Amino acid sequence: MKEPSKVKSKGNEDISYQDAVNELEAILEEIEEGNTDIDVLSERVKRALFLINLCKTKLRQTDEEVKKLLSGLEDTEEEK
Repeated sequence: MKEPSKVKSKGNEDISYQDAVNELEAILEEIEEGNTDIDVLSERVKRALFLINLCKTKLRQTDEEVKKLLSGLEDTEEEK
């Protein structure tokens, strides 16, 4: 049986987007290989859902920040 995901699990700590994506990929690979013990499958799926939501939140926040920055740039150009 395969050991748990090689990426360190950081629980609910602040985790970078890239670390979350890497951990998601490791979980997906483990599940796709069919080597996940049924006793830990539920935990892997829960962790994957947490990571997906974290990524969605980070993407949304980044999108908002970029829009604000671009809006500020447009306002500056209009003042000229």
